Amino acid sequence: MGDPHRVGIVGLGVISRAYLDTLAGHPAVRITAVADLDATRAAKAAETIPAAQPMTVERLLGDSDVQTVLNLTTPAAHAGIALSAIAGGKHVYTEKPLATTFRDGKEVIEAAAAAGVSVACAPDTVLGTGTQTARAAIDAGVVGRPLAALAVMVTPGHERWHPHPDFYYTEGGGPLLDMGPYYVSALVHLLGPVRAVTGASSRLRDERVIGSGPRAGERIPVQVDSHTSAVLEHTGGALSTLVTSFDGVATTASPIEVHGESGTLAVPDPNLFDGTVRHFELGGTDWRALQPSAGYVDGARGIGLLDCIAASGRGGPRASGVHALHVLETLRAVRRSSAEGRRIELTTLVDRPDPVPLVPAKEWRREGGLRAGPG
Repeated sequence: MGDPHRVGIVGLGVISRAYLDTLAGHPAVRITAVADLDATRAAKAAETIPAAQPMTVERLLGDSDVQTVLNLTTPAAHAGIALSAIAGGKHVYTEKPLATTFRDGKEVIEAAAAAGVSVACAPDTVLGTGTQTARAAIDAGVVGRPLAALAVMVTPGHERWHPHPDFYYTEGGGPLLDMGPYYVSALVHLLGPVRAVTGASSRLRDERVIGSGPRAGERIPVQVDSHTSAVLEHTGGALSTLVTSFDGVATTASPIEVHGESGTLAVPDPNLFDGTVRHFELGGTDWRALQPSAGYVDGARGIGLLDCIAASGRGGPRASGVHALHVLETLRAVRRSSAEGRRIELTTLVDRPDPVPLVPAKEWRREGGLRAGPG
């Protein structure tokens, strides 16, 4: 089975807890180092992880005992941390988005290829039973030929719950770049890559009020658009309508619906790993729930890294950097289309990621079924 893969974590904010719940103590992984701009935060995290040493970011990126850097910094730092890790000969798994600009994302992928290391990127939620069961149903012809999809994310904004929401409203944030990766990644798994986009966006207000934590009541500036609508043209011919908003209140729409010539699928929230996939067939009278048939059962954040570690025998990670770059270009093209008022054709060309078979939780959690991987 080989030795556990040695991982160093950079960035120990809110999302790190979800990753640590999955990875700390997993037989495929040994977390050897943790780093954060806040040294106290790194020290406290290290106390809860056997064998992990608190370090400065610079030291971790140069540490020979780290094989893969798990990059959980804020979006503006993603590309810089990734490039420094790659320069040190390390693999990278990064939180979404891959970078805040397409140019930076492309530089990361090209640098990794030149260095002979791998890059993978969240979201890995789309590897769970929700999106993967829907994909298996589409591939089996349950809805016939896919014609269109609707993907909707409406919320009044993350400042209502996040104690430090500033980065959601700066460049690299906003609902499109923050939540869009979940929905566009799912659409690529379901319907294939995107060839062109048309978008429009708006901004409801220029300030937000933090609703919780030590800064509750503080006003923060909004520097990006907070509502975006777009049409995505998939290479297979299907058209997806995407709506992401930090300005609305609620919606009754399914997170994703896929419409085919002989049926419709209601797909669960791509920000979650599981959920019920529902099918309404042509001529039917009601929705029918589909049993999970594909994906990592009881998936959790970090499964994408485990999948990446196991990918050497399969041809590459499913949550690959190449696919993340395609998703990033799609989102940035929507922004550009909104600004320029025209249809934008994409330059990245990718295949659909490999599907995930139904993997029981006990196999990926503790029994080492995903253990072999890059050294």
